[in-house]
Amino acid sequence: PEQPAEPAPTPAPQPTPAPGTYVVILGDTLGKIALEHYGSAGLWERIFKANTDIVKDPNVIFPGQVLAIPAK
Repeated sequence: PEQPAEPAPTPAPQPTPAPGTYVVILGDTLGKIALEHYGSAGLWERIFKANTDIVKDPNVIFPGQVLAIPAK
């Protein structure tokens, strides 16, 4: 007789970013993130200044980076 199929493993939950943070995805820019959070891409510098410990060049951010998003 056939063995019953084992249940598929449950995928590990993705970590939920803490409030006031954003996890960079492929294709993001600081301007795009600022537009999403503040309604203006021109406020990208606010995000950059809050993340100078991990972002050295505002034109270079990497998927998976967790950025602090300052309050509006």
